[in-house]
Amino acid sequence: MNETRYPLCWPANWKRTTSRASATFSKTSHRDDATGGYVGRSKLSVPAAVERISVELFRMGIKEEGVIVSTNVALNLSGGPRGDRGEPSDPGVAVYWTRNGKSQCIAIDRYRRVADNLAAVAATLLALRAIERHGGGSILDRAFIGFAALPAAPVDWRAVLCIHPQTNVTQEIIENAFRVLAVRRHPDKGGTHDMMAELNAARAEALRENRW
Repeated sequence: MNETRYPLCWPANWKRTTSRASATFSKTSHRDDATGGYVGRSKLSVPAAVERISVELFRMGIKEEGVIVSTNVALNLSGGPRGDRGEPSDPGVAVYWTRNGKSQCIAIDRYRRVADNLAAVAATLLALRAIERHGGGSILDRAFIGFAALPAAPVDWRAVLCIHPQTNVTQEIIENAFRVLAVRRHPDKGGTHDMMAELNAARAEALRENRW
């Protein structure tokens, strides 16, 4: 996978939420093993929400090192989202992993807080596992068909990244072009979500097409 942990790498052909809501996840704190849900009264943090996702994916047999949690929250030294920064203008999250040889993803931006969108991913995974327990082993794989990104139209990555058609590209050239353009396209820098999604898609396509 070429998805980035930071900034947010939103699936290129997934629609974005235009009106966000407050979530009840901000009033939950720990897992109740008896019910499988989360209870408590403390405000949910980003690291705690990421941990919920890790637990649910582990229960699906997904190893943590194969998971990418992509957000607009700056990373800590271990590569995970920091929990001591303010909310970014785009609180969306996208979680990528591979299961049974298939790339899978859940992306949510319904809520105003990054932690709440991460918690929504964990809650979705929990619900899908419950469906699998009652419906048989193939239910979960079929359910994720709805989350899988549909094949997108080919991206003219050279045009998006402003790389001349005759340039013999390297990974360094691609990454440098991405960083320069991200300064202008990122929502926090005056750009838009769609502009950043297009740039992320162009970078991913460029890296896929050029395998060194």
